[in-house]
Amino acid sequence: GKLTGEQKYFDLALRHIHFLENLVLRDDGLYRHSPLTDAAWGRGNAFPALGMALTLSDFPEDQAGFAELLSIYQSHINALVPYQDLDGMWHEVIDYPGSFAEISATAMIATAIRRGISRGWLDESYQPLVDRAWRAVQMRSSAEGFFVNVCESTNKQDSLDAYLNREALLGPDDRAGGMLMMFATEMAELP
Repeated sequence: GKLTGEQKYFDLALRHIHFLENLVLRDDGLYRHSPLTDAAWGRGNAFPALGMALTLSDFPEDQAGFAELLSIYQSHINALVPYQDLDGMWHEVIDYPGSFAEISATAMIATAIRRGISRGWLDESYQPLVDRAWRAVQMRSSAEGFFVNVCESTNKQDSLDAYLNREALLGPDDRAGGMLMMFATEMAELP
């Protein structure tokens, strides 16, 4: 839509969001990873948060559907906020405090929030969440590309236990590296 200006692409984006919401949005505003279980997997919430922030970035504000997409984004961010732990991390299962603090989901959610602040979709009261997440991911990463607590690759699982039993990887990881680079780029744009 941004490249061509054709309305059909903006319409398809909104249609796709509605389809996914009908499939995986829970009543509490979090997303389950698949319809097989209500488990709110970390990256299963981080991808929608980041995806909405990136979509809104290319969706003209005067375009039909922008206000609705903005509301969906804001609602999801507000559903995620209470689950950031004291260290600044979101967990491998967002609403399960006993799950491990997961670095890639944290970087993605914080990127989505920082983008929202910089674009005026969220107010500055959200910045402390971003700052805590920034410190947290820095403490769990190294200049050599080693990361602490990256959830292993995860297909659809059929139970909360299956999500809770995902391995927390320690060492190099392309997922974490990519998401932390995106977060660092977003942070570099701070005024």
